[in-house]
Amino acid sequence: MRKWMIDQRVISAPELDAVEKADYATVEGFRKTAWDNFLAPILEERNQVLDMLEEIASTSNHVAELRILRDRLSVLPSVARRDIHGAVHEALRMLRDESHPTKGILIQWKAEDQKINVERYSSHLYSGTALKVPEVKPVYSKSSPIVFGFEIMNAAFDSALAREPRLIAFGEDVGKLGDVNQGFKGMQEKYGKYRVTDTGIREATILGQAIGMAMRGLRPIAEIQYLDYVLYALQIMSDDLATLHWRTAGGQKAPVIVRTRGHRLEGIWHSGSPMSGIINLVRGMYVLVPRDMTRAAGFYNTLLKADEPAIVVEVLNGYRVKERLPDNISEMTLPLGVPEIIREGKDVTIVTYGASCRVVLDAADKLSKVGIEIEVIDVQSLLPFDIHSMIVESLKKTNRVLFVDEDVPGGTTAYMMQEVIEKQGGYFHLDSPAQTLSGTAHRPAYGSDGDYWSKPSAETIFDAVYEMMREVDPLAYPKIY
Repeated sequence: MRKWMIDQRVISAPELDAVEKADYATVEGFRKTAWDNFLAPILEERNQVLDMLEEIASTSNHVAELRILRDRLSVLPSVARRDIHGAVHEALRMLRDESHPTKGILIQWKAEDQKINVERYSSHLYSGTALKVPEVKPVYSKSSPIVFGFEIMNAAFDSALAREPRLIAFGEDVGKLGDVNQGFKGMQEKYGKYRVTDTGIREATILGQAIGMAMRGLRPIAEIQYLDYVLYALQIMSDDLATLHWRTAGGQKAPVIVRTRGHRLEGIWHSGSPMSGIINLVRGMYVLVPRDMTRAAGFYNTLLKADEPAIVVEVLNGYRVKERLPDNISEMTLPLGVPEIIREGKDVTIVTYGASCRVVLDAADKLSKVGIEIEVIDVQSLLPFDIHSMIVESLKKTNRVLFVDEDVPGGTTAYMMQEVIEKQGGYFHLDSPAQTLSGTAHRPAYGSDGDYWSKPSAETIFDAVYEMMREVDPLAYPKIY
């Protein structure tokens, strides 16, 4: 460009040199001002700490070490907050065997500044609006029909599209076909092709479109046809969607609802359960795992009343399972982070979610016949997870816990174990080691038999619980094989 402008005599070389020099000086001035403004509060923090270190050193047994530390901090040419906090921590380590009036002030300063920096660097991961949506339980009457699960979803989406004009649903086969499981059956004809729309087989593009729509005020439901193929959109979901509210300190929002389905089926590419990968890569989104379509409908209603992104994983083999259609399908909501006890028991607590719930309930019937009563808890959402610590209350009663799901070993079962045993303090209520029962380390193998040997079954759950009880009382629970 420079050569072209000179050749075309738009400007002479000396004149252009002068313009470039002036522009450089202007930009450099802006840079210096910005850097000085950024550095000023950090230097103020350093000065506060230097003053406290000098005051403590004057009467401390560690005067020499403290003054060396103070001098080292004072001459750092480009000091960062981590340098200041590291120095404070080092000073407090030196002073661990001393009491000094200013030591208490230093400790208080560290605690207050730590709080400020947590707000500065780690706040706004979620807006929290979805957690404030009040629960509206499903209402049933004698006239409530018993319908297939896909009809529950169809009624829920119909009512949502009718009441929320900003709602747009799109994805592979969503429009003309009404999605492969018929959740949107007839919706394109009723609401038009611009609100219920088909896309190509491009998961990353589907999600990218959804982010743009949501940031412009629309309420998109972006359908990823199977849970296994969320992996194709996971980079954008993790890097762009999940981080948006956090990296803008709440300045921007994209309340995208990602709808998908997975878990129980037969086949390598439509039966996976990569939940641990998802929950560890999309912090900043909610991950909801309803066990049936009524609860899925409740989650969608909740999310549409909030302004946060989420992924809802429906149970793939639940669309042909019959449920009772709530009379208030358009108003019912399901709270996030609140598990449900779906079977009460006294001997062992089993924590699970999604498609595994029915398998665990089957095992519960078998265990009951040999005198073992398990308490079955459906966590319902993985992010957030049991925000009221309900599971540990069950553990206080049973003193034993087994975490079950279809993910790989060390995956989501390990995550749930950490939440309950470590964070909720469940360790203190255990009479037996906490255990996990997950799927195999590979993808589900082909066919019904491959599914049976790839994922927890009623029999493997029975064996795991029975062995826990046999350890307690071998006479009451003799070895089976």
